[in-house]
Amino acid sequence: MNKIEGEKQIVQQMIRLYCNKCHHTSSLCDSCLQLSEYAVSRLEKCPFGERKTSCSSCKIHCYEPQMRKEIRQVMRFSGPRMLFYHPILFLNHYLLKK
Repeated sequence: MNKIEGEKQIVQQMIRLYCNKCHHTSSLCDSCLQLSEYAVSRLEKCPFGERKTSCSSCKIHCYEPQMRKEIRQVMRFSGPRMLFYHPILFLNHYLLKK
């Protein structure tokens, strides 16, 4: 799996975890589905491709301000919990950042 595909998988799992725990749904609600699709489209269009860094440390912010606010909220909530719910993805994400 390449870096972009791995990041897509991680962000989708983070959004699923957030929606499940905060919105109490078994599948993605409309706003979380929209955020997931937006995040995946941004990753697909990343100008750095396989050489990309984490989005938070990128100098080009390709997220719209509202979506950026929402994804930050999701990541703040889901990031620490990923270790317990998806430990392999958590470790992959941590290793990708290094």
